[in-house]
Amino acid sequence: MKTLREVRPGQSCSVKSLTATGALRRRIMDMGITKGTSVLVRKVAPLGDPIEITVRGYELSIRKNEADHIEIA
Repeated sequence: MKTLREVRPGQSCSVKSLTATGALRRRIMDMGITKGTSVLVRKVAPLGDPIEITVRGYELSIRKNEADHIEIA
């Protein structure tokens, strides 16, 4: 399954599911990243961490390990 970590800057996608559990899952959902949400990858740092995304009209940065738990369609 393709994850958010694999999306290139400038591309958008839709969240299919979250594979995280426990506190990490809650943290991701609290940021507004839920099933069906549209996500635009704006920038990726030179070493790949963090990833800047636009979700629900606001920008946020997430870590690579968080992006690995977000499956996209």
